[in-house]
Amino acid sequence: MSLLVVGLSHRSAPVSVLERASLSADAKTKLLHDTLAAEPATEATVLATCNRIELYADVDKFHAGVAELSTLLAQHSGVALEELTPYLYVHYEDRAVHHLFSVACGLDSMVVGEGQILGQIKDALALGQELHSAGRLINDLFQQALRVGKRAHSETGIDRAGQSLVTFGLEQLAVRTPVAEWAHGKRALVIGAGSMSSLAAATLARVGVAEIAVANRTAERAERLAEILVASGTGVAAHAIPMAEVADELTRVDVVVSCTGATGLVLTADDVLAAVSWDAAGPAPAEREERSSAPDPAPRAPAGPDVAGLDTDVLARLVAAAEAGGRLADAGAARTISAPADADADGCPVGLDGRSALTGVDANSLELHGTWADQGEAAAQRQPRRSARTHTDATAVRLALLDLAMPRDIDAAVHRIPGVRLVDIESLAEASADAPMAADVDAVRGIVAQEVAAFGAAQRAAHITPTVVALRAMAAEVVAMEVARLDGRLPDLDERQRAEVTQTVRRVVDKLLHAPTVRVKQLASEPGGAGYADALRELFDLDPQTVASVSRADAADPKNDDDPGRAS
Repeated sequence: MSLLVVGLSHRSAPVSVLERASLSADAKTKLLHDTLAAEPATEATVLATCNRIELYADVDKFHAGVAELSTLLAQHSGVALEELTPYLYVHYEDRAVHHLFSVACGLDSMVVGEGQILGQIKDALALGQELHSAGRLINDLFQQALRVGKRAHSETGIDRAGQSLVTFGLEQLAVRTPVAEWAHGKRALVIGAGSMSSLAAATLARVGVAEIAVANRTAERAERLAEILVASGTGVAAHAIPMAEVADELTRVDVVVSCTGATGLVLTADDVLAAVSWDAAGPAPAEREERSSAPDPAPRAPAGPDVAGLDTDVLARLVAAAEAGGRLADAGAARTISAPADADADGCPVGLDGRSALTGVDANSLELHGTWADQGEAAAQRQPRRSARTHTDATAVRLALLDLAMPRDIDAAVHRIPGVRLVDIESLAEASADAPMAADVDAVRGIVAQEVAAFGAAQRAAHITPTVVALRAMAAEVVAMEVARLDGRLPDLDERQRAEVTQTVRRVVDKLLHAPTVRVKQLASEPGGAGYADALRELFDLDPQTVASVSRADAADPKNDDDPGRAS
């Protein structure tokens, strides 16, 4: 076994790099084709999720394999190799097996113990099988990873150590309020109809939202998901809407969950700003029940400050601060900006009175507000204060946004809009880093260690199987030749006698070979046992071509359950 994995994940790379390196379906297909065309790799598959991109391959040369796989990842992700290299990790042979088994159990997930990764591993295996890039090693590895993950969830309480990203994300939106209490009666919009979006919709229905609108580029999939939600028995009202109506739907909903495969933004800061601005000037929350069926209201006069009338000294000060590099990096984390006690509220071009100040404010002024607020937050960071994740009041949020896509669907700049709370992959990573580890994690690590040892032993034993098969084939040929020679010397033997002699000779050969072949398999399964196959070939003068032909036949049928060396 020469298993190699090269990849990057939320543990090794910032979200901004993961976003840019994400692979489309076509890119994954081309990546696997090019990997097989590369000299060091004989089989491969790719595991690509919102949190990781990993290329698995069976290689015959370690250093050449690392160089080739790294280059291919950079080429197909669109991120330059020199930029990608600092974030790549490499695992080889048993360490690669240990890594995948840990991933399958949820130990390497952003939310420890989440079970959705099993479906993603299954998809990675299916892709390799569909493209015929997965051979015996990849098939055995990923099938056993699925079994290990299921074992971890059935034999331990790892599920208590974590949860799905959807549930965890909703908890972050609800802050200190129970999710069911926070979600009760709310209206939700789910953008996308894939596996993650479907899970989000089902979770929202289960926790008690009153209504769910589903938007997807393929209308039929959105309609199908809505039908499933209605038939789920949760009592939720669900319907599909065209993607073109998403901006309008933002004015009617309280919660948005987005997870699409789009390469660009699905919701911009302007979209969200327009929605909450309209809502601030529009009907009170109690009147929203009638909005979906009522005609579009007439445009309302701006109620916010006149941007053109801003103090020029204020504008000059803000622009100078931004140019001087005083603006904080946009991390896309979910936070509500609040001014420090000594901040000058008159310095903000938008104001601090919440969403009422947003009506009529253009994007440029919002950007200036962001610069001002970031300066205030930088000053506040010099004073003791609570974490931004703990002081947000969920009840003051007008629009809650959960972005589970990679690359992101929702503009990270929306976190600067008062009344809007954004939770995305990056803020989930920050929050999960603070989560306590469950005691069951140790039990899962023990399972992983056992399974890695068992898989390695099975693979090493399987390595000697072609040699054993070739040895038994040679013994059968010797028996056949000796029986034929006996027929020439004793032509008067009847069929019964000939059969008895033949069976006797075969039993003698089998008994002589049984103990050595069983023992050599046991020895070969131990670390450092790879040399026993070579010794067997030398001792019995086996034809290398015969052994190679058995290996090729075995590799051509990766689902052959009769193989005694197959992992179980």
